Amino acid sequence: MKKRYRVTLTEYERLDLQKLVSTGTAAAKKLVRARIVWLADQAEGGPGLSDPAIVEALGCGRVTVERVRQHFVEDGLEVALQPPPRQRVYERRLDGKAEAHLVALACGSPPEGRARWTLRLLADRMVAWEYVEELSYETVRRTLKKPRSSRG
Repeated sequence: MKKRYRVTLTEYERLDLQKLVSTGTAAAKKLVRARIVWLADQAEGGPGLSDPAIVEALGCGRVTVERVRQHFVEDGLEVALQPPPRQRVYERRLDGKAEAHLVALACGSPPEGRARWTLRLLADRMVAWEYVEELSYETVRRTLKKPRSSRG
């Protein structure tokens, strides 16, 4: 099978990678990525190992090797060694109004037959009263744990 992303390093890039790996003062992830790029080098004088051989040599995942190759070819050495952080945006389960209802519910008296509110009870009650469509107890925990006072 022909490689889709063929890594070819210049002499300068190869020396930079060897220096980075030999000093070993960078983050572990960055060092593994540097070794992947160096072992995948198919230029004249490069090791040119296959993906399974790199996986075996470094003990990392096959997908990691493929992604590092892809980042190197498409974006360059710096992005291959340290890709930009993901820019994920998560939708909030509870808006301000629902948070206020949750806090009021938690501060109120527990249901009959219970000594106190549990996170699961709070989540179930919020859904039953239709403040939200669904709510996990972990979201309830994080919401109630938020610091409420200003330390300024």
